[in-house]
Amino acid sequence: MTIRKNGIIKGGKRVWEYLFIFIKSFFGAREGEILFITGGVGDSAHYRSYNVAEELELHGFRCSVMIQDNPLIYRYAKKFSIFVFQKTVATPTLEKLIKKIKEEKKEIIFETDDLIFDEKYLHQMDYWKQMDRFTKKQYVGGQGSEILNDPYVRICTTTTNFLKNKLEEMKKRVFLVPNKICNKELEIANNIYETRNKSARKRGCVSIGYFSGTISHNKDFAEITDVLLDLLDKYSNLRLVLAGPLDIENKLNRFKERIDKLPMVSRAKHYVNVSSVDINVVPLEIDSDFCQAKSELKFFEAGILGVPTVATATQTFKEAIDEGVDGFLASNSEEWKEKLEKLITDADFRGKMGEKARRKASEKYTNRNSENEEYYSYLRSKIVR
Repeated sequence: MTIRKNGIIKGGKRVWEYLFIFIKSFFGAREGEILFITGGVGDSAHYRSYNVAEELELHGFRCSVMIQDNPLIYRYAKKFSIFVFQKTVATPTLEKLIKKIKEEKKEIIFETDDLIFDEKYLHQMDYWKQMDRFTKKQYVGGQGSEILNDPYVRICTTTTNFLKNKLEEMKKRVFLVPNKICNKELEIANNIYETRNKSARKRGCVSIGYFSGTISHNKDFAEITDVLLDLLDKYSNLRLVLAGPLDIENKLNRFKERIDKLPMVSRAKHYVNVSSVDINVVPLEIDSDFCQAKSELKFFEAGILGVPTVATATQTFKEAIDEGVDGFLASNSEEWKEKLEKLITDADFRGKMGEKARRKASEKYTNRNSENEEYYSYLRSKIVR
């Protein structure tokens, strides 16, 4: 699918990047205290396994990350005290590992950043209709439900209060562990910010960027298509930058010369792309539980680069954004149009909002400034010395 969406050269390069991470994880786990077992190698694994592992290491823990497909993964049951299962799929090898962890009487933590652990919510995913039969089988009963529903598993971690409440309904103790920018990407973002390309401004253009991330966001983008059409019609200097596997609706085709489509790229290149726009948009289906569960990472990824965001007023974005100060929230088409127009027409206000978003992203959403003592204390209590 990556090659089909991005072509043989760009798509193939992306596949090789993932393959390198995949192979590295087979041999990268050393004996330690916490082992993150991830079901994939994409952005979810990046944020919820690799980045959280780095956060914990900055607070004195010894962590490793391993892809669940390692055929010898069950051997690690004796080498760690705590096992975090992140978006894993039930397999005989994983079942063998879980059995051995239980025999050792060690800790299992269920981790999720999406509302996919309960099958009743899966139909809300736009991507669900596009999945092949094999992929859908991985979600039968809810992804990771065999771990979540196991009475042995008492602890969960997740990204948002919305998801935390859903998991607490299942009688679990849940720690909120927000997404954060790792140190390497913070350095990349800071360097990009310092040398940010101003050429678009010099030409008098204003660009709105939408960074879809995954193939599941076509319906989200459709929430603001008519608004964008009106704005493109009204402001001749307005451009759109659309990144990721997004299908542009036919009615936008008449502005295709003012629309830049970008393929899926590496994490470093992603920050370059985000920095090239003036306004970041995060449209979501406001009445969808699946979308309500989404984290605020698109807000702080843009914010760390000084780019202001307009986002759908979900619970999570209401908690993250100080309305009108470091970002904008929108609940309907009228609000989307009003707030985007404000940012399009007032460059000074746009710049000030971007700077405030950058300050919040740096202070609240980086591993460098991470703080979650209740969670850290619990982990320390479960480490076998």
